[in-house]
Parts: sequence; C-alpha cells; structure tokens
Amino acid sequence: MTHPFQLAVCAEMIWQDKPIDWRAARLTERGLGVGLWNYPDHDLAKFEAVGANYTIMNGYLEGRLIDEDGAEMLLKSARETAQVGKRLGVDRLNLHGTGLGDGGIPIPTHGAFYPSMMLRARDTLNRICDMAEAEGVTFTLENLNPLDHPGCPFGATADVLELVSSINRPQLRINLDLYHTQIGEGDLVRWCEACLPWIGEVQVADNPGRCEPGTGEINYKGVARALTELGYTGPVGMEAFAKGDSDAAVDAFVEAFSV
Repeated sequence: MTHPFQLAVCAEMIWQDKPIDWRAARLTERGLGVGLWNYPDHDLAKFEAVGANYTIMNGYLEGRLIDEDGAEMLLKSARETAQVGKRLGVDRLNLHGTGLGDGGIPIPTHGAFYPSMMLRARDTLNRICDMAEAEGVTFTLENLNPLDHPGCPFGATADVLELVSSINRPQLRINLDLYHTQIGEGDLVRWCEACLPWIGEVQVADNPGRCEPGTGEINYKGVARALTELGYTGPVGMEAFAKGDSDAAVDAFVEAFSV
C-alpha cells in the first residue's frame, strides 16, 4: 500500500508532553509535514533548526472579513504573518471568517448575515490575494462547524466554497476540514468533489472527539479512496488529538490514507 497524498500532522495537538520543536522533528523523521497554529507561541529559531516541511500555519492573529475595520486589521496581520511564513517556508497560511478566541469562540460572534457581508468578504479576500501575490505566498480559507465555533461568519463549507470559487485566484485556496464538514453538513465525498478545483489542503479528524481516524464515525478509508478516484494528490493534514498514544495516532492516520 502507498499513500498518494502529501501527509502532514498538526504538531500542536500530539505529544503534548514534549516541546513543540521535538514534535516537529519527530514528524520530520517520519517523513511527514508539520502543521502549526499561532507563531508567537513559539521560538521560531528552533523551528528553523528542525528543517521541517511546515505545511500550514495560522495566517493572521486578528481581523475579520465582514467589516472595514476588521478587514484592515486582517490585512495588516496577514502581511506580518506572511513574513514569518516565508522565513519558515510555510506552504499555506490559513484564514477564518473572523478571529478565534479561547476554545475557538469567534471574536466577535455574529448572528444575522446580510448579502453586503459577502461582498465585503470578497473585497477583503481579493486584497489578501493582491498582497499574497506580491509576497509570493498562498492563503487558505478554512470551513468551521457551528457547534465548536458558533457565530463564525462564513464558517460553513458552502460559504467557503462560494467565496474561494468566486474569487478564483491561485493565492487563495480552500482548507477543507472534513471534521468540521462532518458536523456542519456531512456528505463528505460530495463536498470533496465540489471543492476539488480549489482545494489547497484537506484536514482530517474523526468525530466525535476530534481524534485520529478510526476513533469515531467517519470512514476515512472510504474518503481516501474517493479522493484518489477524484485525482487528488495534494496535502492531507491530520489536525486531531491523540486518543491514546501519539505514535499510534499518527500510524492510524497514515494507514487510513494509504490506498
């Protein structure tokens, strides 16, 4: 069996008793890419010393898509983060509809949505793309589920697809998080097919629990076969906690995406 995808694991979520640079080195030893969250939490020099393939990192620290003040904050933060991404050689810088606080709660939360918000979001993301083109980096927009992230604008898979496909620029791709899609919409294979032309990365965790494949209800072997049949050979990242042993969790992920 082989794994035709570019496999990576979020270092923030496994081996949590070990230093983060140790985790990055361990994943690199295993031939896997390394996903990160917020760079100010860590010593960048240690990450540089590991020499890992950093596949994805949070692409901003503050800001939001749907209003002018939020857009200005997002652009400033994303521009600063792009410099860090270039320093570490990060493949993709990740965005959400708004900032996320403790426990993933959006800052601020939003209840009602209006067509003007979609227009503002497109304008903001086009400005992000202009900056990304000048800097030579790529951003992704991630879908989020409404239970873990209530009130997040443009969290639904359908909203992310509408935004990224309507902008249709190589500097902006979809970070298709199938854990979130499962909770928000289900029907994973058809969402993979719909998003396929714009996918920058597929992220996975099982549900419930947000642990490695095989611990919940999602048939990730079936998803892997479907992605292969669709011709997808891009990045697949495990953004999941280890239910028990972290090495076993990584093994389970690699096995699930070996076809």
